[in-house]
Amino acid sequence: MAQGLILAIDAMGGDQAPDVTVAGAELFLAARPDASVRLHGDEAQLKPLLSKPSERIEIVHTDLHVTSDMKPSQALRRGKGSSMWNAIHDVKDGHASAAVSAGNTGALMAISMLVLRKMDGVHRPAMTAAWPTLRGRSVVLDVGANLEDLETTTPSACGCILRADITEPSNFRAVSHLDGWLKAQGLPALTGVDTRQLSRRIRDAGAPNAVLSHRADGQFDLHALWEQARDWPGLEGMDLAKDVSCTQAYNWSQSDWSLKDGYGTLENPKYKVVAIDFGIKRNILRRLATLGCDVTVLPATATAEEVLAQKPDGVFLSNGPGDPAATGTYAVPMIQDILKTDIPVFGICLGHQMLALALGAKTAKMHLGHHGANHPIKDLTTNKVEITSQNHGFVVDKDSLPNGVEGTHFSLFDGSLAGLQVTGRPVFSVQYHPEASPGPQDSHYLFNRFVDLMAARL
Repeated sequence: MAQGLILAIDAMGGDQAPDVTVAGAELFLAARPDASVRLHGDEAQLKPLLSKPSERIEIVHTDLHVTSDMKPSQALRRGKGSSMWNAIHDVKDGHASAAVSAGNTGALMAISMLVLRKMDGVHRPAMTAAWPTLRGRSVVLDVGANLEDLETTTPSACGCILRADITEPSNFRAVSHLDGWLKAQGLPALTGVDTRQLSRRIRDAGAPNAVLSHRADGQFDLHALWEQARDWPGLEGMDLAKDVSCTQAYNWSQSDWSLKDGYGTLENPKYKVVAIDFGIKRNILRRLATLGCDVTVLPATATAEEVLAQKPDGVFLSNGPGDPAATGTYAVPMIQDILKTDIPVFGICLGHQMLALALGAKTAKMHLGHHGANHPIKDLTTNKVEITSQNHGFVVDKDSLPNGVEGTHFSLFDGSLAGLQVTGRPVFSVQYHPEASPGPQDSHYLFNRFVDLMAARL
């Protein structure tokens, strides 16, 4: 085999393996004449897929492989000797520079941690996960991130500002380093900022426009950067939901996480839910799956016909960024058509604002917005106060609610509307994030409320 970069590939990993895996390996070799690959898998399946024999391709036979439905713990117990395990072990044994798998990501992480941590001088193996997006291939995990805790495929943030320097990870679940993850995402980060003083500035004067810039030589055109910040138009009128939404429908079956077992899997689904993705957080989907919901996720631009074609027991309107009035140009007509049926509807964050607009209410830009994990909200339906996680810069005008729509939740900070329901109908929403992740879990009852409404309809 040729010297240089050597990739050990789990040729049996992935929904379309080994066909796509072998084809991808050959494309890689065509682009990298200095590289070679070791294909781990069933030789009887792999050999006929090669377009031609090559000295740069070595097949390492095993008839075992890790399946997509295996939990990480199962992969650790039953995965030894599999194509994934052996590919990773190639790195430890010095037979390859890196291991590649398109299969079970959780299993890949678990096996990598077990095998590669046994290498001399390696405390945390560097891992990367990549997905194709409209903007090309997006690396979503590298040194500095924990794949289990990612709430979306690609981050929507443009940068990161921190008070303290980035140091070595201290959480026991950390698999690698934040600095590397930021670099993999192409996200600039600025440390050493007095964030408390910045918070006071925002509190008094509103959120300022800002630019984060990096130059290795330290030479900045400050006037040009100032003009760039000055000319940013702001969020009003911006539809950002379509930029962060999925581009095609998909099904979700992963349920809540536990320290012992990791993420679970939906079993014995009772309800069919369609979730409209305006920028959805994965823990929303996990909460629904845990409560027995078989969830189909549709893009933000989905029509009412596409939603109803799924024959849902309930429709969920997700969180997301941007100006609700801008997103509402296409989302509101869809929601209004759904409201002509008796299907239960539940909205969170931007979904709450979309629902309000569809019902005839108005939204407005907030001076400061609500951000953080310790916001007190009073639920008038239970007369209880819950501590919530919030992240929004727009709000539904409580004085604009039409007849038949009542406010149910209100912020104890500023009295702003934080929830609504349609009188006598299974339709409700909240402005905050009851799914937490991260944040308090006081509001998980809202998902149960949604499920109860679906159960009553069946």
